[in-house]
Amino acid sequence: MSPTPGAGKTIVEVRIGQAEISSPAAPGGDAGRSSASRLFLALLGLLGVLVFVGLGIWQLERRVWKLDLIARVDQRIHAPVADAPAPAAWGGMTAAGDEYSHVRLAGRFLGGKNTLVQAVSELGGGYWVLTPMRTDRGFIVLVNRGFIPQERKAEFQQESGGLGSSTVIEGLLRMSEPGGGFLRSNDAAGNRWYSRDVAAIAAARGLTNDVAPYFVDADASGGWPRGGLTVVTFRNSHLVYALTWFTLAAMLAAALAAPIIGARWRRGPAR
Repeated sequence: MSPTPGAGKTIVEVRIGQAEISSPAAPGGDAGRSSASRLFLALLGLLGVLVFVGLGIWQLERRVWKLDLIARVDQRIHAPVADAPAPAAWGGMTAAGDEYSHVRLAGRFLGGKNTLVQAVSELGGGYWVLTPMRTDRGFIVLVNRGFIPQERKAEFQQESGGLGSSTVIEGLLRMSEPGGGFLRSNDAAGNRWYSRDVAAIAAARGLTNDVAPYFVDADASGGWPRGGLTVVTFRNSHLVYALTWFTLAAMLAAALAAPIIGARWRRGPAR
Protein backbone atom coordinates (compact mmCIF):
# COMPACT_ATOMS: atom_id res chain seq x y z
CA MET A 1 0.00 0.00 0.00
CA SER A 2 1.54 3.30 -1.07
CA PRO A 3 1.60 6.30 1.25
CA THR A 4 -0.99 8.93 0.78
CA PRO A 5 0.37 11.78 -1.28
CA GLY A 6 1.14 14.89 0.76
CA ALA A 7 0.56 13.21 4.11
CA GLY A 8 4.16 13.58 5.26
CA LYS A 9 4.22 17.14 4.13
CA THR A 10 1.12 17.96 6.17
CA ILE A 11 2.63 16.55 9.39
CA VAL A 12 5.85 18.49 8.88
CA GLU A 13 3.99 21.69 8.25
CA VAL A 14 1.90 21.27 11.39
CA ARG A 15 4.99 20.66 13.54
CA ILE A 16 6.75 23.62 12.05
CA GLY A 17 3.72 25.75 12.75
CA GLN A 18 3.56 24.59 16.35
CA ALA A 19 7.21 25.44 16.81
CA GLU A 20 6.70 28.82 15.28
CA ILE A 21 3.78 29.53 17.58
CA SER A 22 5.52 28.48 20.82
CA SER A 23 9.01 29.82 20.17
CA PRO A 24 8.43 33.62 20.55
CA ALA A 25 7.38 33.25 24.24
CA ALA A 26 10.87 32.18 25.45
CA PRO A 27 12.82 35.38 24.68
CA GLY A 28 10.20 37.51 26.43
CA GLY A 29 10.46 35.45 29.65
CA ASP A 30 14.27 35.66 29.64
CA ALA A 31 14.12 39.41 29.13
CA GLY A 32 11.79 39.81 32.11
CA ARG A 33 14.03 37.77 34.36
CA SER A 34 17.10 39.68 33.20
CA SER A 35 15.45 43.03 33.93
CA ALA A 36 14.43 41.87 37.41
CA SER A 37 17.98 40.68 38.13
CA ARG A 38 19.45 44.00 36.99
CA LEU A 39 16.99 45.92 39.17
CA PHE A 40 17.83 43.74 42.18
CA LEU A 41 21.57 44.25 41.70
CA ALA A 42 21.09 47.99 41.27
CA LEU A 43 19.12 48.23 44.52
CA LEU A 44 21.70 46.10 46.29
CA GLY A 45 24.48 48.36 45.00
CA LEU A 46 22.58 51.48 46.08
CA LEU A 47 22.18 49.99 49.54
CA GLY A 48 25.94 49.36 49.62
CA VAL A 49 26.63 53.00 48.73
CA LEU A 50 24.38 54.18 51.56
CA VAL A 51 26.05 51.81 54.02
CA PHE A 52 29.56 52.97 53.05
CA VAL A 53 28.56 56.63 53.32
CA GLY A 54 26.99 55.95 56.73
CA LEU A 55 30.16 54.25 57.97
CA GLY A 56 32.22 57.20 56.73
CA ILE A 57 30.03 59.67 58.61
CA TRP A 58 30.22 57.49 61.74
CA GLN A 59 34.02 57.55 61.58
CA LEU A 60 34.01 61.35 61.31
CA GLU A 61 31.82 61.50 64.42
CA ARG A 62 34.21 59.12 66.20
CA ARG A 63 37.10 61.39 65.22
CA VAL A 64 35.41 64.39 66.83
CA TRP A 65 34.82 62.32 69.99
CA LYS A 66 38.44 61.13 70.05
CA LEU A 67 39.87 64.62 69.61
CA ASP A 68 37.68 65.84 72.47
CA LEU A 69 38.85 62.94 74.66
CA ILE A 70 42.50 63.68 73.90
CA ALA A 71 41.99 67.36 74.78
CA ARG A 72 40.27 66.50 78.07
CA VAL A 73 42.92 63.97 79.09
CA ASP A 74 45.71 66.40 78.25
CA GLN A 75 44.00 69.01 80.42
CA ARG A 76 43.73 66.57 83.35
CA ILE A 77 47.37 65.52 83.12
CA HIS A 78 48.61 69.09 83.26
CA ALA A 79 46.07 70.32 85.82
CA PRO A 80 47.23 71.09 89.39
CA VAL A 81 47.50 67.99 91.52
CA ALA A 82 44.45 67.19 93.69
CA ASP A 83 43.69 64.70 96.46
CA ALA A 84 42.75 61.25 95.19
CA PRO A 85 38.97 60.59 95.24
CA ALA A 86 37.60 59.41 98.59
CA PRO A 87 34.95 56.67 99.02
CA ALA A 88 32.07 59.15 98.68
CA ALA A 89 33.09 59.82 95.07
CA TRP A 90 33.80 56.25 93.96
CA GLY A 91 30.28 55.45 92.79
CA GLY A 92 30.27 58.20 90.17
CA MET A 93 33.73 57.61 88.74
CA THR A 94 34.15 56.77 85.04
CA ALA A 95 37.10 56.30 82.73
CA ALA A 96 35.88 59.11 80.47
CA GLY A 97 35.51 61.56 83.34
CA ASP A 98 38.32 60.66 85.74
CA GLU A 99 41.12 58.60 84.22
CA TYR A 100 44.56 60.27 83.96
CA SER A 101 43.68 62.89 86.59
CA HIS A 102 46.78 64.09 88.45
CA VAL A 103 46.28 63.06 92.09
CA ARG A 104 48.08 62.95 95.43
CA LEU A 105 48.09 60.24 98.10
CA ALA A 106 49.50 60.44 101.62
CA GLY A 107 49.83 57.35 103.77
CA ARG A 108 51.81 54.18 104.43
CA PHE A 109 52.56 51.28 102.11
CA LEU A 110 51.57 47.84 103.38
CA GLY A 111 54.63 45.60 103.37
CA GLY A 112 54.58 42.04 102.09
CA LYS A 113 51.67 42.62 99.71
CA ASN A 114 53.39 43.47 96.43
CA THR A 115 51.85 42.26 93.20
CA LEU A 116 54.01 41.98 90.08
CA VAL A 117 52.13 42.45 86.82
CA GLN A 118 53.84 41.46 83.58
CA ALA A 119 54.55 44.47 81.40
CA VAL A 120 56.51 45.78 78.45
CA SER A 121 57.75 49.35 78.74
CA GLU A 122 60.28 51.58 77.00
CA LEU A 123 62.86 49.87 79.25
CA GLY A 124 62.00 46.40 77.91
CA GLY A 125 60.16 43.44 79.39
CA GLY A 126 59.54 43.17 83.11
CA TYR A 127 56.90 43.95 85.72
CA TRP A 128 54.85 46.72 87.25
CA VAL A 129 55.13 46.71 91.05
CA LEU A 130 51.74 47.32 92.65
CA THR A 131 51.75 47.95 96.40
CA PRO A 132 48.70 48.83 98.52
CA MET A 133 48.82 52.08 100.46
CA ARG A 134 46.62 52.83 103.44
CA THR A 135 45.99 56.53 103.14
CA ASP A 136 45.81 59.00 106.02
CA ARG A 137 42.09 59.24 105.21
CA GLY A 138 41.57 55.57 106.03
CA PHE A 139 41.00 53.90 102.66
CA ILE A 140 43.38 51.75 100.60
CA VAL A 141 44.69 52.49 97.12
CA LEU A 142 46.84 50.24 94.94
CA VAL A 143 49.87 52.23 93.81
CA ASN A 144 51.80 51.26 90.71
CA ARG A 145 55.20 52.29 92.07
CA GLY A 146 56.80 51.71 88.67
CA PHE A 147 58.60 49.25 86.43
CA ILE A 148 61.30 46.70 87.25
CA PRO A 149 63.27 44.50 84.81
CA GLN A 150 63.04 40.72 84.83
CA GLU A 151 66.22 40.25 86.88
CA ARG A 152 64.77 42.17 89.84
CA LYS A 153 61.63 40.07 90.11
CA ALA A 154 62.72 38.04 93.16
CA GLU A 155 63.84 41.15 95.03
CA PHE A 156 60.45 42.84 94.89
CA GLN A 157 58.41 39.66 95.13
CA GLN A 158 59.92 39.04 98.56
CA GLU A 159 59.95 42.68 99.67
CA SER A 160 58.35 42.95 103.08
CA GLY A 161 60.02 45.59 105.25
CA GLY A 162 61.04 49.20 104.86
CA LEU A 163 57.63 50.35 103.68
CA GLY A 164 56.04 51.39 106.97
CA SER A 165 57.04 55.06 107.01
CA SER A 166 54.59 57.74 105.94
CA THR A 167 55.02 58.93 102.36
CA VAL A 168 53.37 61.13 99.77
CA ILE A 169 52.79 59.86 96.25
CA GLU A 170 51.74 61.89 93.23
CA GLY A 171 50.72 60.29 89.98
CA LEU A 172 48.01 59.60 87.42
CA LEU A 173 44.71 58.02 88.39
CA ARG A 174 44.00 54.89 86.35
CA MET A 175 40.90 52.74 86.18
CA SER A 176 41.00 49.02 86.92
CA GLU A 177 41.92 46.59 84.12
CA PRO A 178 39.77 43.53 84.84
CA GLY A 179 40.30 40.08 83.37
CA GLY A 180 43.85 39.98 82.12
CA GLY A 181 45.93 40.78 79.08
CA PHE A 182 45.58 39.88 75.42
CA LEU A 183 44.78 36.13 75.21
CA ARG A 184 45.96 35.69 78.80
CA SER A 185 43.80 35.66 81.92
CA ASN A 186 44.99 36.59 85.38
CA ASP A 187 45.70 33.59 87.59
CA ALA A 188 45.34 34.65 91.22
CA ALA A 189 45.98 31.15 92.54
CA GLY A 190 49.25 30.90 90.63
CA ASN A 191 50.14 34.55 91.34
CA ARG A 192 50.42 35.32 87.63
CA TRP A 193 49.10 38.72 86.64
CA TYR A 194 48.77 40.21 83.19
CA SER A 195 46.64 43.27 83.97
CA ARG A 196 46.14 45.61 86.88
CA ASP A 197 42.81 44.22 88.02
CA VAL A 198 42.20 46.12 91.26
CA ALA A 199 39.37 43.97 92.64
CA ALA A 200 41.11 40.65 91.93
CA ILE A 201 44.47 41.80 93.30
CA ALA A 202 42.84 43.23 96.44
CA ALA A 203 41.01 39.95 97.05
CA ALA A 204 44.18 37.92 96.51
CA ARG A 205 46.04 40.07 99.06
CA GLY A 206 43.26 39.91 101.63
CA LEU A 207 42.24 43.56 101.21
CA THR A 208 38.46 43.52 101.48
CA ASN A 209 37.43 46.84 103.04
CA ASP A 210 37.59 50.38 101.66
CA VAL A 211 39.72 49.54 98.61
CA ALA A 212 39.52 52.20 95.90
CA PRO A 213 38.25 50.98 92.49
CA TYR A 214 41.22 52.68 90.81
CA PHE A 215 45.00 52.56 91.06
CA VAL A 216 47.61 55.30 90.77
CA ASP A 217 50.62 55.30 88.43
CA ALA A 218 53.36 56.98 90.45
CA ASP A 219 55.27 59.87 88.91
CA ALA A 220 58.93 59.55 87.88
CA SER A 221 61.40 58.62 90.58
CA GLY A 222 65.01 57.50 90.75
CA GLY A 223 66.03 53.90 91.28
CA TRP A 224 63.70 50.92 91.12
CA PRO A 225 60.79 50.63 90.69
CA ARG A 226 61.00 53.25 87.91
CA GLY A 227 57.91 55.45 87.92
CA GLY A 228 56.66 57.94 85.37
CA LEU A 229 56.40 55.47 82.49
CA THR A 230 52.67 55.81 81.85
CA VAL A 231 52.03 55.92 78.12
CA VAL A 232 49.27 58.40 77.38
CA THR A 233 48.56 57.98 73.69
CA PHE A 234 45.33 57.48 71.82
CA ARG A 235 45.22 55.97 68.37
CA ASN A 236 43.31 58.33 66.09
CA SER A 237 42.95 56.80 62.62
CA HIS A 238 39.29 57.71 62.19
CA LEU A 239 39.95 60.16 59.34
CA VAL A 240 41.76 57.43 57.38
CA TYR A 241 38.89 55.03 58.00
CA ALA A 242 36.35 57.67 56.93
CA LEU A 243 38.20 58.36 53.68
CA THR A 244 38.36 54.61 53.03
CA TRP A 245 34.58 54.21 53.42
CA PHE A 246 33.85 57.28 51.28
CA THR A 247 36.21 55.99 48.57
CA LEU A 248 34.45 52.63 48.53
CA ALA A 249 31.10 54.42 48.27
CA ALA A 250 32.36 56.50 45.31
CA MET A 251 33.77 53.43 43.53
CA LEU A 252 30.52 51.50 43.96
CA ALA A 253 28.46 54.50 42.81
CA ALA A 254 30.68 54.80 39.72
CA ALA A 255 30.22 51.11 38.97
CA LEU A 256 26.45 51.51 39.18
CA ALA A 257 26.44 54.62 36.99
CA ALA A 258 28.81 53.27 34.30
CA PRO A 259 26.20 51.15 32.38
CA ILE A 260 23.72 54.06 32.34
CA ILE A 261 26.32 56.55 31.10
CA GLY A 262 27.57 54.04 28.52
CA ALA A 263 24.07 53.39 27.17
CA ARG A 264 23.37 57.09 26.79
CA TRP A 265 26.71 57.66 25.11
CA ARG A 266 25.99 54.87 22.60
CA ARG A 267 22.53 56.33 21.81
CA GLY A 268 23.95 59.79 21.33
CA PRO A 269 25.43 59.34 17.77
CA ALA A 270 22.21 57.64 16.53
CA ARG A 271 20.28 60.83 17.15
